[in-house]
Amino acid sequence: MSNALSWFEIPVTDLARAKTFYGRVLQAELREESLSGRKMAIFPYQEGGVGGAIIEGEPLKPSAQGTVVYLDAGGDLPGALKRVEEAGGKVVMGATLLSEQIGSIGMFLDSEGNRVALHSPR
Repeated sequence: MSNALSWFEIPVTDLARAKTFYGRVLQAELREESLSGRKMAIFPYQEGGVGGAIIEGEPLKPSAQGTVVYLDAGGDLPGALKRVEEAGGKVVMGATLLSEQIGSIGMFLDSEGNRVALHSPR
């Protein structure tokens, strides 16, 4: 096993709103697709790497409890957290240094009410 994580899905109730939110926060373009009738927007990822998507439809429901996904904020965690607020989310834990080796994290509630985290090596 090369990675413990191979794919993740973040549930949303409004795909267009969530796609705009994550596009602004991560400064990235999410690619819309449909799989088995479920609408999703896929985060950019390298071939062979870990991928994920925001996904709309039953039985998934946004939640502020449960599993937390850490998205890559690159080297600009403060900037990404600022964009969370600007995009309509709410920062629930500001940039917090874990260690020089691990880097820093921050957590937020997205436009759909999911608790999601950001990680930066700096």
